Amino acid sequence: MNPLLDRLQPYPFEKLRALFADVTPNPAYKPISLGIGEPKHPTPKFIQQALSDNLSGLASYPSTIGAEALRAAIAGWLERRYGLPPLDPATQILPVNGSREALFALAQTVVDPGQADALVMCPNPFYQIYEGAAYLAGAQPYFVNSDPARNFAPDYRSVPDDVWPRVKLLYLCSPGNPTGAVLSLEDWKELFALSDRHGFVIAADECYSEIYFKPEAPLGGLQAAHILGRSAGCGGYPRLIAFSSLSKRSNVPGMRSGFVAGDAAILKKFLLYRTYHGGAMSPPVQAASVAAWNDETHVVENRAKYMAKFQQVTPVLQTVLDVALPDAGFYLWAKVDKLANISDTDFAKRLYAEYNVTVLPGSYLARDAHGSNPGRQRIRMALVAEVGECLEAAQRIAAFCRAL
Repeated sequence: MNPLLDRLQPYPFEKLRALFADVTPNPAYKPISLGIGEPKHPTPKFIQQALSDNLSGLASYPSTIGAEALRAAIAGWLERRYGLPPLDPATQILPVNGSREALFALAQTVVDPGQADALVMCPNPFYQIYEGAAYLAGAQPYFVNSDPARNFAPDYRSVPDDVWPRVKLLYLCSPGNPTGAVLSLEDWKELFALSDRHGFVIAADECYSEIYFKPEAPLGGLQAAHILGRSAGCGGYPRLIAFSSLSKRSNVPGMRSGFVAGDAAILKKFLLYRTYHGGAMSPPVQAASVAAWNDETHVVENRAKYMAKFQQVTPVLQTVLDVALPDAGFYLWAKVDKLANISDTDFAKRLYAEYNVTVLPGSYLARDAHGSNPGRQRIRMALVAEVGECLEAAQRIAAFCRAL
């Protein structure tokens, strides 16, 4: 067996099941889960129709590079959303089966397994796929702690100078999971300069980009590169790969549809890897994805639902927890020790036992690094259900906190 598998930690939800193993939740309350970030809004009917109208595509093998119509739809969306110059759908766009598998696979493409001291830089807290991808590529993860003073964006200036030359791949998530932080143009400028100096690839995980609460949409990596003069010609977007997905944007997590876009030279190698890996998207899913990327009305309606939810739920929780409306995304990242000295795991366990509400301990989403665990004494709440259920959960959490 591959010995690198032994480095993998249990997934956060496995840890949560173990935490709750000996708990019987209060039967007086129906269960409400804010634990898993799985969109619960209905899938738009027109996407379902496009999927069913194209089931004849099941009779054909799909190509790894995807249909021209899909790559053109993705390129068009990127150009409209981020104000980009025309992209080449043949070389700068690659459909993937959800951003999760592509985020993992990119590390296997980028990292040289013969380099014993290679590092993959990850935010902390983080999406655990980044860590697993690093280990299984033969590298070590290097965690950069989020900074509450910077609205929980990673503090890259804290990284020692002698670390950067070993970095081969840098994962970032903007808007962030679980913090909702969005990188600024100045953040991007600094990261591009470091990438130019040390040659590492930037993997920009942007799957939460279409759920936001400010008038301006979150800045994207390709957008930042274009603003900073890094988009021109066949060498455009050097060492930058952006990842996005329809799961959150269009409420289709079961379709497993997303894309990667950016540096054509890297995508050429990534396509080669994926051709052997078997990463082709089903033709009916491709057709439904074309319909989804070409429509923005359902995205605006979806965003309005989240806005209404957060506007009602956040004030209830702010009476008892240290929590604020995030820049973007559908998570609340709350500090739980405002009223009592309680750990995030004890908070989650007691809340589940007494009020039948599930939240995710923040320490399960982070690692001990540089003397601290930035998720400790925090919880992540995914406001993915309809507004009534989320509001009821918030009211139970408030009652629980007042009783502490």
